[in-house]
Amino acid sequence: MADLSALLDDLRAENADLDALVTGLDTDGLATPTPSPGWTVAHQLSHLAWTDRWSLLSAHDPDGFAAALAKEYATGADAVDRGAAEGAGEPPVTLLARWRAGREEVLATLAAVPADTRLPWFGPPMKAPSMATARLMETWAHGQDVADALGATRTPTARLRHIAHLGVRTLGFAFAINGHPSPETPVRVELTSPDGDLWTWGPDDATDRVTAPALDFCLLVTQRRHREDLAVTAHGPVAHAWLPIAQAFAGPPGAGRPPRER
Repeated sequence: MADLSALLDDLRAENADLDALVTGLDTDGLATPTPSPGWTVAHQLSHLAWTDRWSLLSAHDPDGFAAALAKEYATGADAVDRGAAEGAGEPPVTLLARWRAGREEVLATLAAVPADTRLPWFGPPMKAPSMATARLMETWAHGQDVADALGATRTPTARLRHIAHLGVRTLGFAFAINGHPSPETPVRVELTSPDGDLWTWGPDDATDRVTAPALDFCLLVTQRRHREDLAVTAHGPVAHAWLPIAQAFAGPPGAGRPPRER
């Protein structure tokens, strides 16, 4: 079983890394466009605050979560964009304070969730460790958008293992959400960590395999880079079919990013 305390420590550290990027930004800085079409840095932070709010509702009021989710999407499928737009015009101090308060409440709330409790979500229900992993993945992914917008280069850390694990675990989901049956053929995933260690998933003798630096694989499964721009290699039909649709996040299939100009 995943160590929830260690996961929450890593989530806290991921929050802090993103905070370091945005601390001190004024209104113009928060209005910097990011690679997500129509989203500024402020939209990215507002989206994280919005998702934290849903995480808290899921933990505190599971029945209310289901009712609120139905109501949210009854007015259209653009709920995510609406949530991101909530804080796009807020003063920097207000938006940053709201995001910081929400993420700290999520950390405290998840720490108190009973081990056998499954929390409702936009996708399948999940236990607290999986929720913490999902929050870390989202923080890292949207943090990448912010870093790209600000021209910053982030140093990869061992926390990428959580994101990679989620990327591997969602293989079947990625096929299903794109209208394909979940493959029965196992896939071996071998990633080189930022420290040079080898991270592996799947049976040793699997004929379908994916190999990559951990950073590149995480950028792929969060759809922050096009596959053509990454050193990710596939062997076997299932592995080849998976990589173009790989998706570690809940919700409908993402549009991904176009390849960078050569």
